[in-house]
Amino acid sequence: MISLGSSDVVSDVLVIGSGIAGLSFALKIANSAQVVLITKKEKAESNTNYAQSGIAAVFSPSDSYEKHMKDTLDCGDGLSKKPVAERVVRDGPARIQELVELGVSFSKDAAGMLDLGIEGGHSRRRVVHVKDLTGKEVESALLDAVANTPSIKLLENHVAINLVVEENCCRGCYAFDTKKSGVRNFVSKITVLATGGIGSLYLHTTNPEIATGDGIAMAYRAGTTVMNMEFTQFHPTYLYQPRGESFLISEALRGEGAILRDRAGRQFMADYHPMKELAARDIVARAIDQELKRSGDNYVYLDISQKDPQYVRSRFPGIYEKCLSFGIDITKNPIPVVPAAHYCCGGVRTTLDGQTDIENLLAIGETACTGLHGANRLASNSLLEALVCAHLAAGRCQSLLEKEPPLRPFAPWESGDATDIDENVVITQNRDEIRRLMWNYVGIVRSNKRLTRAKKRIALLQDEINQYYWDFIITTGLIELRNMALVAQLIIDSAMLRKESRGIHYSLDYPQKSLIAQDTLLKKHNV
Repeated sequence: MISLGSSDVVSDVLVIGSGIAGLSFALKIANSAQVVLITKKEKAESNTNYAQSGIAAVFSPSDSYEKHMKDTLDCGDGLSKKPVAERVVRDGPARIQELVELGVSFSKDAAGMLDLGIEGGHSRRRVVHVKDLTGKEVESALLDAVANTPSIKLLENHVAINLVVEENCCRGCYAFDTKKSGVRNFVSKITVLATGGIGSLYLHTTNPEIATGDGIAMAYRAGTTVMNMEFTQFHPTYLYQPRGESFLISEALRGEGAILRDRAGRQFMADYHPMKELAARDIVARAIDQELKRSGDNYVYLDISQKDPQYVRSRFPGIYEKCLSFGIDITKNPIPVVPAAHYCCGGVRTTLDGQTDIENLLAIGETACTGLHGANRLASNSLLEALVCAHLAAGRCQSLLEKEPPLRPFAPWESGDATDIDENVVITQNRDEIRRLMWNYVGIVRSNKRLTRAKKRIALLQDEINQYYWDFIITTGLIELRNMALVAQLIIDSAMLRKESRGIHYSLDYPQKSLIAQDTLLKKHNV
């Protein structure tokens, strides 16, 4: 029988990831469990921290749950699950009130009421925000609350490698301690994946570099079902910078009147949709992509200079300051923008309360696929889903803990004959190749030819990466690269299975929508 080792970390609940989903969940369950929360880098580095727009919820008298649900279902293009949408929408206001109680100061109007924004796909103003820094403010409040909760132990600079699953029950995970360059066993009764998205698989992305699809890859290797991985949402407006740092330009600008123009100054969105700039993200992203292909230009313009300068600086202080640092005064000049990979609408298939195919393994946030987003995510529904599902998953976790699942230690990590990596350039090269491959062949517009090329190339890369994984001692770069290659394969395979164009998956070979909407499901064989 295996006993606990001196470096093993033991907890009732192990949470992997420190975005809004992981932090919210940890706080919810901390009253009844000892929680260990591990995160890859510094705790504030997550997709949540970069979320500018806000959280969609019904607060206005002119709005209703039914209208929010309809917008969500319409955007999901036939694949969003109505019962899921109804629960998430109805629970939203209560979850936002909890953030207020934690100290999040949402923007108010002159009358002292919530200043509700509007974004693409929404029929009413319902986006609660903290100017254009919503994610940062929410993350900060949650981190402060976690820091003041003794039953939560937060460990930075720990990269999860693999889940440990025995007899279809999760026992915890192996994780790489990047400070000590060693692998530790994290033994837990319940394990929760909240590792965020997959944006770093693409050359242009709004996500931080750490968004490499780790939770999805680990869960798939362990035997869970993944769902609808072909639906990668591309944000239409990403600050174009040929060299150096780039930056997301919030959809809220278009909600407040910003206009898309080509390099000649022509407004073009009326050619693509009656809602113009307020059309859903997939429509706007494809319109920009088509304009760029037609013109041969590298970017289009997003122009809000017609609005009052003081209003622009007050409503969008983060965007104003960032653009100014690049020499662009958005109160006077248009912003050069291109589409970029933004959000994964697919993920590990779960129930609304996070349950996966594997016992005592939950998944929440962008890692999970609950069926809310369907074929396309309605703007600002992501933080909403994370809050609601974290709340419900905490209830699920409580029920699982009441069954008193045992702590079962597992064997320590074995490096075998592995040696130190001799050339890190191989990891850098393969990571760059995956990102360019996904951008060029599995991007906004797809075709059978492009996907076939991508599938062949990713298979060759996986062979090389897996050989590296077994031959050399683990590093963060190698862990991430292995996960990126697997998630890229899942996206490609899912895209090849969908013989239609629906939502954010657009195929030149299948431009029509099928009469029957079906989810794409993938599961590893011979687990």
